[in-house]
Amino acid sequence: MSSPPNGVAEHVSSLAFAPTVQRLKEAIANAGMAVFASIDHAAGAREVGMEMPPTIVMLYGNPRGGTPLMLAAPPTALDLPLRVLVRAAADGRAAVSCYPVAAMLRAAGVPDTLATRLEPAQRILVEAIAQR
Repeated sequence: MSSPPNGVAEHVSSLAFAPTVQRLKEAIANAGMAVFASIDHAAGAREVGMEMPPTIVMLYGNPRGGTPLMLAAPPTALDLPLRVLVRAAADGRAAVSCYPVAAMLRAAGVPDTLATRLEPAQRILVEAIAQR
């Protein structure tokens, strides 16, 4: 894992882009969460005559986990559901990035007792892409 200066946590998958996306979707579903939306930035680039490597952002979670946080600190609704960026790296593998959720929630005013509540939802993604 690396942490660029902007606070994003980045993990390199042991797999290429498409299998990484599939493994993440399976891990999310197996944990009882849902992918609410998937934004294909590369497709958007193609629509305007530009090219970029495969790049998507998935919005995922479970209202059972996020709703109490939004009730405790309504501004968290701007950052929930959780987001994960998956992009093709130059070496053929995929990079998976997200903002560490506890820090993001604390910045939005979530009490410390609740701020770590969604960390397992991010941890399953890291575990899903670890080399097996």
